[in-house]
Amino acid sequence: MVTQHMTPATTSESAIAYLMKNYANYNLWANTTLLRWLKSKPQAELAQEVASSFPSIQLTLLHIWQTERYWLHIIKKQDQPPYSEFNGTLQDLFDSLLKTSGELATYINSMTDETVQERTFIESPWFSCDFRNFEYIVQVANHSTYHRGQIITIGRNLGYTDAPMTDYNLYNIDGKEF
Repeated sequence: MVTQHMTPATTSESAIAYLMKNYANYNLWANTTLLRWLKSKPQAELAQEVASSFPSIQLTLLHIWQTERYWLHIIKKQDQPPYSEFNGTLQDLFDSLLKTSGELATYINSMTDETVQERTFIESPWFSCDFRNFEYIVQVANHSTYHRGQIITIGRNLGYTDAPMTDYNLYNIDGKEF
């Protein structure tokens, strides 16, 4: 995966549009960095249950993927795909998460100032709201960041001491070249 090299916002692009595009690229970079690390670990351990909000790294990754998929459809104003159980392998899950993160970044990078700031009404079983798209973009990226942190903590409980840094600032300094 290659992120799009971003330059600071110009007079033709608002700072909020630039930030949302950069944040979507960061999310893709952070997921790619995390999965590259996880691929070096024994697959059985990634399914091992430990005390956490999700009982394993694999289930946490599944949740990140499902949530990114949900928000991608919201931002694109598409109907949600029907829910189905994930029956793929761990590699399939890695591929699905990176594919969805890439689609999210690609779509957000194609958005105009107007579409970034446009309102999107959501009516779901859990909530209803009418926020601007940039608020949903921040939501999906923050949600993934939160759960990537949980994966690092689960990894520590499994004895992994070599977790990669996936901070937004590190992305801005070094990650944009990836």
